[in-house]
Amino acid sequence: MEDQQWPKVLLAGDSCIIVEYGNSIGLEINARVQALRRILEKRKISGVHEFVPTYRSLAIYFDPVKVEQPMHFLSLLKRLAIAAESESGVEKGVGIIIPVCYGRDFGPDLDNVVHHTGLTEEEIINRHSSPDYYCYMLGFTPGFSYLGGMDETIATPRLKEPREKIPAGSVGIAGKQTGIYPIDSPGGWQLIGRTPLRMFDAGHEPPTLVDAGLWIRFQPISEEEYKNIEIQVAHGTYTPEMFNKGEVPA
Repeated sequence: MEDQQWPKVLLAGDSCIIVEYGNSIGLEINARVQALRRILEKRKISGVHEFVPTYRSLAIYFDPVKVEQPMHFLSLLKRLAIAAESESGVEKGVGIIIPVCYGRDFGPDLDNVVHHTGLTEEEIINRHSSPDYYCYMLGFTPGFSYLGGMDETIATPRLKEPREKIPAGSVGIAGKQTGIYPIDSPGGWQLIGRTPLRMFDAGHEPPTLVDAGLWIRFQPISEEEYKNIEIQVAHGTYTPEMFNKGEVPA
């Protein structure tokens, strides 16, 4: 059976080991990735300095000079990787509410999504803000979250010609995915809104507002609310609202 070959513990050079739990995208596989990450973070193994979770694997970076008894280290990782398989899932977890002002200057491509899907602006906003999204991993740019859970009825192709600069905080749709641009950057996603929160701040610890394994819930706000939150964020007085996965949105 396919499950018998997982997990796989693979060497990736002399300072990285990758543990793979499967070859598909799903909550069950990612739950094991996050479980192994938590186990290793608690262990505080000497010489291990970074963990990079992805959809289906965990990269473990270490200093080969500081890691004592490399074969023992590899054997330990194999045992811990198997132990992480007992993780039951991520159906329940911690989430963060991301306020979003949809449409107009904040979401210049909302009309494109309307024309592609045949839905109204209100229907698109409701369908985009209703699900809870799971952050599988970060990548592309610092703090860019790869989210799962979007309603496929609002799926829309990327722009034919990408923009040279997209404002930080922009919320977009590309195919069956949705995401938030954490910094000003080029991009080709259909922009439907923007959040006043800082998704990435190099001067803050941790620098990313969202991390892999966290849930996200988008909350529609008015332009006035956007400006008020933006001021609070600038003054450092805004505290993001959190929720426990499984609660019914207010």
